[in-house]
Amino acid sequence: MLHDTRKWFALGLALLVVLSGGSGLRAQNSEPAEEVVTELVTYRIEKQHETVNPGEESALAVRFSLSDGWHFYASADDAPGGMNLTLTPEGPDSIKFHQPIFPPSGQYYETTLQRYISVFSKDFSVYIPFEVSPDAQEDTLTVTVDVDGAVCTDEVCRVPTLDAVSTQLRIDADAQMQANFEIDEDPEAAAAEVYDGGQWAAYGWWLALPLALVAGLALNLMPCVWPVLPIIVMRLIDQSQSSRGKSVTLGLAFSGGILGFFAVLAVANIILQLFYQTALQWGDQFRSPAFLVGMSLLLIVLALFMFGLINFNLPGSVSQKAAAGKGYAGSIGMGFLAAILSTPCSFAILAAAFAWAQAQPLALGTVAIMVIGLGMAVPYIILTSLPGLLQKLPRGGQWLEIFKQAVGFILLGIAVKLIVDLPADRISGTLYYAVILSFAAWMWGSWISFNTKALRKWIIRGSAIIIAVIGGWALLAPPQPDLIDWQPYDRAVIDQAIEEDRPVLIKFTADWCVSCQVAERIVYSRSDVADLIEQKNVLPIKADTTTREMPATQALSDIYNEPGIPVSILILPDRDDDIRWRGVSFAQELKDSLETIRNE
Repeated sequence: MLHDTRKWFALGLALLVVLSGGSGLRAQNSEPAEEVVTELVTYRIEKQHETVNPGEESALAVRFSLSDGWHFYASADDAPGGMNLTLTPEGPDSIKFHQPIFPPSGQYYETTLQRYISVFSKDFSVYIPFEVSPDAQEDTLTVTVDVDGAVCTDEVCRVPTLDAVSTQLRIDADAQMQANFEIDEDPEAAAAEVYDGGQWAAYGWWLALPLALVAGLALNLMPCVWPVLPIIVMRLIDQSQSSRGKSVTLGLAFSGGILGFFAVLAVANIILQLFYQTALQWGDQFRSPAFLVGMSLLLIVLALFMFGLINFNLPGSVSQKAAAGKGYAGSIGMGFLAAILSTPCSFAILAAAFAWAQAQPLALGTVAIMVIGLGMAVPYIILTSLPGLLQKLPRGGQWLEIFKQAVGFILLGIAVKLIVDLPADRISGTLYYAVILSFAAWMWGSWISFNTKALRKWIIRGSAIIIAVIGGWALLAPPQPDLIDWQPYDRAVIDQAIEEDRPVLIKFTADWCVSCQVAERIVYSRSDVADLIEQKNVLPIKADTTTREMPATQALSDIYNEPGIPVSILILPDRDDDIRWRGVSFAQELKDSLETIRNE
């Protein structure tokens, strides 16, 4: 999803500058001055020494002060579009500038891009060391520092016109060098000037925790949970044997089971941050093609569930024990099970909440995750305390089924977006496999029932697994680097090679051809085949027939009289007729034919 983020981000920033002309953002000074004031950032230049002796070292300091909520990107390695803060000093040849010294950066979770980014914010200083040439003449010199970079929040970025700052520096061999400041040596002190966390951190716990509670409440509105909520509550009331006190305590036990599920998520968050000094950076995963493929396929399967084509069933031993459990232990088990059952419908909410929690300080993130669980548990606590409210709950019906199916279409839309964001060479294989996986999932969930005999059940589900595995192996493996140096189709190049008695191998293929991709993996990804092509000086030609207008498409029918692809043609100098292979399984035959070629 994010593999092209930098290009589009940079393009958007450039367009913003063109359209706005820097209106409202332009610095107040048109000529270099010692201080620049803009709407979002103020910065000034200071000299470590008013007068510097020839041959001595000194430094400049550029002091920045950003408006609340705004930041500079700190590193070119992770700044979108490469729009990180840069300082470029300029001066006469008698001054040699060294690399600027930036303070430690903070880790900011950019929710728009869904990943961590190094930033500078609030008040910070950048130091620029320099040394004066030993043969510098006494003079007053002008030194200037150009400043550039995007100024952003979590929701918007601006590219203000950041004017250069300059100052006068006196060179005098007899002057006493009295320091106005020292370069900060304490990284902790410098880091304290940089804030950590995303946009939500600016609002504080007073808004974050209520939002977490609302997110937990929303889980009970998911189609997977709503139909079973009254049944679960009535079961708890029945177990209470008409004792309101026991009904309340059983409701609390059931809620404890829900909280237990979220405690597992909280522990996972703690382990990642404490033991691995990292977080599950959800946004970073979206830069991985493998993750995009997996997420898109999962969403497609969940959509099939919403359409009623497949069902998710827990093992009977687990569900029966949880459902039949008596007393407080049984209620806890039912609560944990209810939380698990909510995940197919609430996957996006849980993923977003978990990712957000990791962007917060550890204590706040842990509490936030548990508050989400509390939000899911609150309705059960209320309903077991006030059972009369059950009569006022809307009943399931056609509206619930329509809502459930509508959610399925939303999941499909998200899956399509993820697939579109894949590299071009992964899209077609993923789309074809989505069909295969859907068929396998349909077999798994719809071809059997509770009355299906065990042998038939094993055959059907085993077949579904085999279909899914073989399809994944054939279509989802990331493309390997070409072992063969394929040349684009050019009839003149082929004719010249034939005249020179050089063997020619033509591979007719297309981007939309699934069998061609399989043939590529089975035949042309073999190192022994690639080595023979190189050893025998074979000219490898990739004849791309993706569109009708391509030369290879016309040659396929007009010259080689082939009706379709994939087809590979080997032209040998000592044979009047060529050798052709259609389909995908001809690796050994191709290898045998290549071995017959005499070495030059």
